[in-house]
Amino acid sequence: MNAEFCRTLSLLRQEKGLSQRAAAQALGISQALLSHYEKGIREPGLAFVVRACDYYNVSADFLLGRTLSRDGTTIIEPDDLYDISSEKDTSMRGSVLAMLNKKLLVNSVGLLFDLLGKVGSRRVIRAACAYLSAAVYNLFRLLHQAPGTNNADFFSVSATRFSTGLTDADMSCSRVEFAEALEAHARSKGEFPPMNNDDLARDYPVLHQSLLQIVHHTGARVNHLTDGRTDK
Repeated sequence: MNAEFCRTLSLLRQEKGLSQRAAAQALGISQALLSHYEKGIREPGLAFVVRACDYYNVSADFLLGRTLSRDGTTIIEPDDLYDISSEKDTSMRGSVLAMLNKKLLVNSVGLLFDLLGKVGSRRVIRAACAYLSAAVYNLFRLLHQAPGTNNADFFSVSATRFSTGLTDADMSCSRVEFAEALEAHARSKGEFPPMNNDDLARDYPVLHQSLLQIVHHTGARVNHLTDGRTDK
């Protein structure tokens, strides 16, 4: 059985706040056998995989790590996704500023998701993806509607729901889920990669410079919001 199955099986149990003993009882096996499944020491049969899918309400594809969607609706291999980060910047030669900022963000997001991969929590990764996806969605939709001539049917979320902040709410909820997922991972004694400046410089000799730029400029921009203000 692949490593994703073992890790997902363990994470699903932890998400429900169950001990191995309680989960094993619900799944009709011994605690020792469930421990072996979660550690990859033994390989379960099809009957157990079906029971686990039903118990945790996920698809077999999700349990096997073949999709990020719990219901199995989206099955795609990472290598099948187009990666713009490997493309030359010929499509954006008209704007040096756009090209520079794209590189900063692509590099920083790449570093972020590499760190998340080392954390190893699918819940954390899903929440991060949802948060960033909502940010991209919001910016693109504002850009799309700015000329006033584009067809809004491109989007399934109604104009009223968008204009009244429903996608902003989704973004906020994703941030909450991300924070809670990290807390759950820490409580379960999950591993975290080293993230001090020296660690990042060592592990990401190229990408960490982009992240430093993001951290510096965002910090300066945020702190400027309260510069010169005093408590009344």
